[in-house]
Amino acid sequence: MAGIYPLTGTLQNYAWGGEDYLPELLRFAKQPHTHYAEWWLGAHVSSPSTIKIDGKSQSLMEFLMQNPTALGAQSRAAFGDELPYLLKILDVKKPLSIQLHPTKRQAESGFAAENAKGVDLKDPKRTYKDNNHKPEMMIALSDFWLLHGFKTKVKIIETLKTRPSLTALLSKLEGRNLHDFYADIMQAGQAELADWLLPIIEANRAAYANGELSLENPDYWVLYTMEAMEIAPQKLDPGLVCFYLFNIVHIKPGEGIFQDAGIPHAYLRGQNIELMACSDNVIRGGLTPKHVDIPELLKIVDCREVEPKIIPAAPQNNGSFTYQTPAEDFALENVRFDADFNLNGTAKNGMILFVMEGALQLSEKSAALELKQGESAFIGAQTDYRISGVENGYCVLAKLP
Repeated sequence: MAGIYPLTGTLQNYAWGGEDYLPELLRFAKQPHTHYAEWWLGAHVSSPSTIKIDGKSQSLMEFLMQNPTALGAQSRAAFGDELPYLLKILDVKKPLSIQLHPTKRQAESGFAAENAKGVDLKDPKRTYKDNNHKPEMMIALSDFWLLHGFKTKVKIIETLKTRPSLTALLSKLEGRNLHDFYADIMQAGQAELADWLLPIIEANRAAYANGELSLENPDYWVLYTMEAMEIAPQKLDPGLVCFYLFNIVHIKPGEGIFQDAGIPHAYLRGQNIELMACSDNVIRGGLTPKHVDIPELLKIVDCREVEPKIIPAAPQNNGSFTYQTPAEDFALENVRFDADFNLNGTAKNGMILFVMEGALQLSEKSAALELKQGESAFIGAQTDYRISGVENGYCVLAKLP
């Protein structure tokens, strides 16, 4: 079903979210003491967006069930009659859990196994919520900090050697692969964690309080995370040790990164656009009050040495730019415009447009929508559309590659 339709996303009020960014972006009145973490645009079963047709509203999920041709032939052949991606805007004020995601085959196997055991989908100890994988990309909207994959073994050794309390870990690492080393750490008891971490915490407490620690320094993130997540020295989390094992990555505004299956990662601070396969499968590796399934974590985690690959920022001049990732489930196009700009396109499959800055007109043969910052639209498959700038800015379009 071709056409362009106004689309309204849904807010997610998680405790790690900020209070100001999303209300300002989406232009709504914030409520006191309320955390606005994510804005979802898609047809996720737990929180589908709302589409407006002929003045009437319905969930995008219902619309696509009734009008599957709006997804497009390519999308339906590859992913069935469901929108394969979910577009989000995140405001990360406090660190998220260390996590990783399964491959498609692992997700199908894990989901079937938990179903066979009769584990309820809402059980907090359930690991697999669906049978899909969850590759994801992000584009930074501010200076953004995250953990991403294991550092090289050489860099890990260098990091451990410069901290006396962590030299005990060197003997664990010598002659062993990263997977076995990581397994030991994730199963460490409080006494070992205290021996490794408390000397670092005490030695850096004053420097942290005075703002003297660099953000490239893992000691900074240990103290920051303990403060932000209210982790007591008497109840240390093994995930804190991962600041010395994983890459600490700084993404500048406009740049991005891709998270493939198995790669451990954690968002630490900042705002971003996130585009992912539509799934809830998250396997946690610490820094969370939620269930951490250590056996499944160790089965799924990819412990290869990773040199982070930063996705370059889109050009600042008018025009269209598509970020390059290996994903088959989604792609993100950036369109920058001024008041004289026009771009014609054809939606081969269903697309979601979101205005990040400024204002534009989205039009097709028989309809036109005026969209301002924070507003969005769904573009059905086989729609010939035009984006015309109204006020200088840019938009993003979630689509298939």
